[in-house]
Amino acid sequence: MTFEYLKALHIIFVVTWFAGLFYIVRLFIYQTEAMERPEAEQKILKPQLDMMASRLWYIITWPSAVLTLIFGTLVLSQRMGYLEMGFMHAKLAFVFLLYCYHGWCHKLFKELQAGRTRWTSTQLRIWNEASTLLLFAIVFLIVLKSTLSMVWGLAGLITLGVTLMLAIRLYKKFRN
Repeated sequence: MTFEYLKALHIIFVVTWFAGLFYIVRLFIYQTEAMERPEAEQKILKPQLDMMASRLWYIITWPSAVLTLIFGTLVLSQRMGYLEMGFMHAKLAFVFLLYCYHGWCHKLFKELQAGRTRWTSTQLRIWNEASTLLLFAIVFLIVLKSTLSMVWGLAGLITLGVTLMLAIRLYKKFRN
């Protein structure tokens, strides 16, 4: 029974972590676009967006990332045999990349809180899709439990990535 509770908590915190990752980059886009506005608008928008980003990042996203790691480790400790399977190595590699993504988002968060931006809103929209690709890879690997299926999964990820990039370009044209 303990395993099911640990797994349920792990899944819940994965969901809240991804919710935070998806929304924080959206806030980065808004913060970047707000810095391009006239100064009077910036004075209104920037403090509000900074506060929203800070609360999301420190109250939801970071705690969820930590709790995901804790409960994921506990779940894996209950199923040590999974560590001998190729799909788990691949899944853990993608999870590692997700934590790298989280770290890079933290760097972006700190820069934007300081009023600095190096990325355009279009670049941030593309960056936002990296977490989507990682989500697909992780979920398919853990559900299918097969690296052989990863060949088809990789083809699907590439197709998804191309589709997302085309959608971003189409959205940019529509927006302008």
